[in-house]
Amino acid sequence: MREDFLHYVWSYKLFSMLDLQTFNNNRLKVLKSGAHNLNSGPDFLNATIVIDNLIWVGAVEIHVKSSDWYLHNHEIDDNYDMVILHVVWEHDTEIFDPNNQPIPTLELKGLIAEELLHRYQNLISKELRWIPCEKLIATTDPFVLSNWLERLYFERLEHKSSLIDELLIATKNDYEAVLFQLLAKNFGLKNNGEAFLRLAQSFRFSILRKERFDVLNLQALLFGQAGFLLDKIEDPYYKRLQETYAYLQVKYRLKPMRNNRFEFFRMRPTNFPTLRIAQLGAMYHTHQQLFSELMSFVTKEEYYQFFTMRLPDFWNTHYTFQKTSPKRIKKITKSFVDLLLINTIIPLKFNYLKSRGEVDTTVFLDLIQQLRPEKNTIISKFTTLSIPSKSAFDTQALLELKNKYCDRKKCLHCAIGNSLLRKSNFKA
Repeated sequence: MREDFLHYVWSYKLFSMLDLQTFNNNRLKVLKSGAHNLNSGPDFLNATIVIDNLIWVGAVEIHVKSSDWYLHNHEIDDNYDMVILHVVWEHDTEIFDPNNQPIPTLELKGLIAEELLHRYQNLISKELRWIPCEKLIATTDPFVLSNWLERLYFERLEHKSSLIDELLIATKNDYEAVLFQLLAKNFGLKNNGEAFLRLAQSFRFSILRKERFDVLNLQALLFGQAGFLLDKIEDPYYKRLQETYAYLQVKYRLKPMRNNRFEFFRMRPTNFPTLRIAQLGAMYHTHQQLFSELMSFVTKEEYYQFFTMRLPDFWNTHYTFQKTSPKRIKKITKSFVDLLLINTIIPLKFNYLKSRGEVDTTVFLDLIQQLRPEKNTIISKFTTLSIPSKSAFDTQALLELKNKYCDRKKCLHCAIGNSLLRKSNFKA
């Protein structure tokens, strides 16, 4: 037996309420379970119960065994002086209040339906499963699933906001600087994300503000800081970048990144860090009001059009500085823009509007549901369990479900787990 299950049972009154009595045979009636306390102190606050026709309002503490009270040293903690009822699975010892009076105790053993216990035991079974409810998730009521996925999606946005908040503190609430850092990180994708973030943080954003009007200066700033301008390459464009960066380095007292580790190995040329840095620079040169524009768009087509930009001609025949390649116009693909929307623009816009008290959830749902579903092993596995994804809204919500609930076996805090526990036709 686990304490969190007893919390769940008490919260939803999932035990026999008929002729309820305390362990010492006092008549008991539960009017209000109380508010679940997630901080220190008793488990439930402001509960209302009736013991032998006397109404009590106070806290409820829950344990697997009564003796856990002493195991947790509650007898020396003033926070527990307000406890009016001790709810346990098994009553193995008497518990006393500061006045040496026994604290009323409700033993749940024998009051919880065997079917509910069976359902719970199957969910938390140690049997090796990808997710605890993998045999049953497909039977979840569509209405329950739909509402829970929406809740999960916004939980995911909240979690992504934590990194944004950290960056805002470091930049003194400069949203434009944070946007640059997040865009850089996501331009680097999984393999180079951290290196790109370090690049964006290797110089003051005010320098980029000043230099973005000149595309050569901007490209030299980014490539020089990244450490890509240290080679001897006989190319006119490369030499101009070197000369320009040497000037900027003196002007702003710049220090290039140390031990830069940009990965090229086993990557598609279109994702090479050199090309992505060139695209990042071109974007900031093309759009002088980048933050305000990105915050104002509401459709994916607006974003797709926004990320249409021209690179310096050098990149039409190059993916790196060292080798030439067949001529090809390098464009930012729609799938790449989708990634930027999912991982950078939408979370930052959510954080920004939330700080202003202007969040309209329908706007975010409309946009994320326009984007194609992501492809990864987690989403593929959910598909095999008959939980398909129609858009990025579904995939983001399912990633949150897997990482924050399923992997941690938080079934009692999950709407899917709750609905399965209460199904009358539950089978292992």
